[in-house]
Amino acid sequence: MDFKKLNKNNFTMYTMKMYTNPQCETIDEFYEDMNKIKYIKRLFGKYEKSGDLRTRLILNHLIVLNNVFGSEACCRILFYRIEKKFHSYLKSFLSYLQYLPHSIPEASLEKIPTEHKIQIELENLE
Repeated sequence: MDFKKLNKNNFTMYTMKMYTNPQCETIDEFYEDMNKIKYIKRLFGKYEKSGDLRTRLILNHLIVLNNVFGSEACCRILFYRIEKKFHSYLKSFLSYLQYLPHSIPEASLEKIPTEHKIQIELENLE
């Protein structure tokens, strides 16, 4: 299967192929990890509407996803599944965690700005 750029036809196969969780015993655990993407999207939506940023919760979800997919696959999956309007939020968190690769086919990373308020919030974490 061709994974040059993720699309609706190859996304599930790519995520299953890249998933490496030695403690995973059922498909439900795989889907539980995949649901973290939905949670991140909701948290970004909440931040956009109310300004309430659940920084540590977002970081936790991103760390888990990075642990089970690896940095590059994690970034590809996230930039494919998360709406473009949230890409600057996502880039800010991934840059902070030092997970961002130089490039991915799903987004022009160099053209996506980081979100200044999120960067400040992340820099002030203890």
